[in-house]
Amino acid sequence: MQALQLDGIKQPLVLTEVATPAPGPGEVLVRLRAAALNHRDVWIQKGQYAGLKFPSILGSDGAGVVAALGEGADATLLGQSVLINPGQNWGDNPKAQAKSFTILGLPHQGTFAEYVRVPAEKVHPLPAHLSFEQAAALPLGGVTAYRTLFTRAGLQAGEKVLITGVGGGVAILTLQMAVAAGAEVWVTSGSADKLARAQALGARGGANYTDDSWAADLVRQAGGHFDVIVDSAAGSGFGALLDAAAPGGRIVFYGGTLGPIPQVPPAKIFWKQLSILGSTMGTDEDFAALLRFVAEHRLVPIVDEVFPLAEGEAAMRRLAEGQQFGKIVLRIEG
Repeated sequence: MQALQLDGIKQPLVLTEVATPAPGPGEVLVRLRAAALNHRDVWIQKGQYAGLKFPSILGSDGAGVVAALGEGADATLLGQSVLINPGQNWGDNPKAQAKSFTILGLPHQGTFAEYVRVPAEKVHPLPAHLSFEQAAALPLGGVTAYRTLFTRAGLQAGEKVLITGVGGGVAILTLQMAVAAGAEVWVTSGSADKLARAQALGARGGANYTDDSWAADLVRQAGGHFDVIVDSAAGSGFGALLDAAAPGGRIVFYGGTLGPIPQVPPAKIFWKQLSILGSTMGTDEDFAALLRFVAEHRLVPIVDEVFPLAEGEAAMRRLAEGQQFGKIVLRIEG
């Protein structure tokens, strides 16, 4: 089969002929039709991820058709169009993943290929209203957004929500889900175009986070402070999130692209009775609930651009530049 192979740190993805995997007991072989990129793939390529090994086939998100079954796999899966849950071995504690938890695409070979083998319980019927490309844009970002909003923050209809850094896949999916759940949503971005596009998806308003007064401006826009704040940056801007949060509010992080949080004033947290929460990926139950939510609300992930598999390195460069609005997807012909 053809696959995009990464041979070392800071090396380009190269289309290579490799052996087609065979499904083991309890596994299925999926003939992929589409795969989506995540920032995780960029960090691995840069060498900024734990457990690196080479050569490696990256890719956590994929959708396709079950082409073969391993011993003991459900025979009715053969020929089904499916979406893959990329989380592996969450463990028995729904509150946090086990040390054995992994994500498809490292250490196991991922979805930037014509075929991938996965445990049979990790494939789900393709949402009927989505194309392969749209469905592939959902798994990792979707389960992260769902767990952040609902499992961790306990979002309720009518609450005010702030989503920072809108434009990436997780932030946009968080926006779409919060709007569908009946929340009032505001966003930040460094791009006026991304703010306008977010408002077209249902955001009530937005602010440019490069403006010193962005937090106060958004509180005025919203007519009050925010019950839920979803952030992936952390860093020195954390103080502005404390100021924007409502008493009893919940601030949830699913990333930390700007690094450690300096000089946190404890009084702003305890006096406002704030909850500071972390979240990443999700349980199998979160993933199943995500798919029910997507089907109920007919949500369609936003796809920024579709590249053929052979142009995977160009797709990685677009993601690394951070100019995308939505998910970048690889189309896998065959």
